Amino acid sequence: MNLDLTGKRALVCGASQGIGEACARQLAEQGAEVLLLARSAERLQAIVDSLPNSGGRRHALLALDANDREALLAGVGAELAHGDLHIWINNTGGPAPGPANTAAPEAFAAAFTQHLVNAQALLQLLLPGMRRAGYGRILNVLSTSVKQPIANLGVSNTIRAAVANWAKTLASELGPDGITVNNILPGLTRTPRLDSLVAHMASQNGRTVEQVEAAMQAQIPLRRFADPAEFANVAGFLASPAAAYVTGINVPVDGGNTGSL
Repeated sequence: MNLDLTGKRALVCGASQGIGEACARQLAEQGAEVLLLARSAERLQAIVDSLPNSGGRRHALLALDANDREALLAGVGAELAHGDLHIWINNTGGPAPGPANTAAPEAFAAAFTQHLVNAQALLQLLLPGMRRAGYGRILNVLSTSVKQPIANLGVSNTIRAAVANWAKTLASELGPDGITVNNILPGLTRTPRLDSLVAHMASQNGRTVEQVEAAMQAQIPLRRFADPAEFANVAGFLASPAAAYVTGINVPVDGGNTGSL
């Protein structure tokens, strides 16, 4: 199985922690040159310094807010002077929780802009290089809500589904260019975001963190949370030459928790 990414450049968004950081490390282990994007320059630099760089690879960072489309395009555009980007891990934080029926219209508009409009702008910046190489891997980090809506995540459920259908449409359009587009759907994964959620639930319900975690894990067939590296393993495969005939799909990495096929 050919998982080698030598000679490939990857853009990993949301790379300062959790799933994004794990994906950056996985792609670097497979030989890719990685461009890490997030807001924290200090954290990104520490990760860049720790990545394997045999073969003279130039790992780099972009410390900016991906919600700022002008800054996003300017930063990534400047990096293209160092070479085309062939792999894109499209990973960004989700909208705030809450029911769909009480969410302000502006919340839907802001999330749509962040998750889809800005992604479309970045896509159009990256596509020429992928087409030149005859190799492109676009991986959207979404949510299992694409397959089964999650209670109290009304805006997220809506926008994630829109991005999933955007990706499915792109898969058909870009396949002839050797570009695949897939969605990876994380379940409950041990990240700072999950730790924060668990702590909030514990404080709201008068329970310990351990009690909240035990209740959540009891609903997962594998009875545990995922490690970010387990998600990154799937991303590494889908980014590789071995996955050349896999496109337009949703891949849950959720320990079997989603209640649909």
